[in-house]
Amino acid sequence: MQNENIIKGQGAQRNVINRFDRYTFEPEDEDYESLKTSFTEVFPKTIVNQVKSEDLPMEYSMNPYQGCEHGCSYCFARPTHEYWGYSAGIDFERKIMVKKNAPELLEKFFQKRNYKPEPILLSGNTDCYQPAERKFEITRKILQVCLDYRHPVNILTKNALVLRDLDILKPMAEQNLVSVSLSIPTINEELRRKMEPRTSSAKNKLKAIEILSENSIPVNVMVAPIIPGLNSDEPLTILKAISDAGAQSFGYTLVRLNDSVEPVFVKWIENAFPERAQKVLNLIRSMRGGKLGEKRYFDRQKGEGNIAEMIHNTFKIGRKKFFENKEFPKLSTKNFTGAKDQQLRFFD
Repeated sequence: MQNENIIKGQGAQRNVINRFDRYTFEPEDEDYESLKTSFTEVFPKTIVNQVKSEDLPMEYSMNPYQGCEHGCSYCFARPTHEYWGYSAGIDFERKIMVKKNAPELLEKFFQKRNYKPEPILLSGNTDCYQPAERKFEITRKILQVCLDYRHPVNILTKNALVLRDLDILKPMAEQNLVSVSLSIPTINEELRRKMEPRTSSAKNKLKAIEILSENSIPVNVMVAPIIPGLNSDEPLTILKAISDAGAQSFGYTLVRLNDSVEPVFVKWIENAFPERAQKVLNLIRSMRGGKLGEKRYFDRQKGEGNIAEMIHNTFKIGRKKFFENKEFPKLSTKNFTGAKDQQLRFFD
């Protein structure tokens, strides 16, 4: 039975201690219930990040927002909020930093004389189509810059709001400049509402796959994260559903709870699933050498033990059964225009 004290529509149930702060302030419970999302404009000097992780395939990423309203308790990006002086808990979901100058920064990046184009991941940390995007439309403006410069971009999101920008995505796809990865960790809607409370419904995500595919926009699905004891019985069901909807490939990750993600997730599961919380936590530990997190490159992707091996084998079966004859296209960099004459855009 779900704990009645849980804050509905939210992953984090409390703020957690910022590892960089000596002092913390913990508001009363009623303050959490009434807390509104705030948006703060920040002014970064760059928007494109070089990805240096050895076990990640992308060269660059960019994130128009810092923090995320989607409310996933397991989000690996939570600790990054601490560098801004906030908590990885409720602050991460309620104090959103907005980079309105991102499109201009991206254009300057493309105009660098020696820049050699590589596909950029949008996002890579926090979701570029989170609810704030409806208001600020930064992602939409970024995509327009990518179209203007004929630059390839891979979109990663949990939100069907991506369909709003079909008018930009379609001409990009015609030049092999865009792909969309939708994150779908579950198609059990009751579980989805608890795991990722402010994302699009499973039904709407599957519909988004269909619409994107119908418009020749290649779709990948991230079945992530797999949490043993919660959604670990779903991979084959999910893979069939996304394949039928038109997805061309998929990826998956095993849950890992590093740093301040751990207390957020533990509090969440104790509230959302009190009857099986300890079982789930022990299953995660069985994949992570007795811990809940893992930072070692490559090991963090694989996990260890019988549970991890069972999950890997299930996805192997699903790949053979539902994706054997499907191939995901590689985006093109050949049409990149570089520091083009801005006036030529009027003739595009």
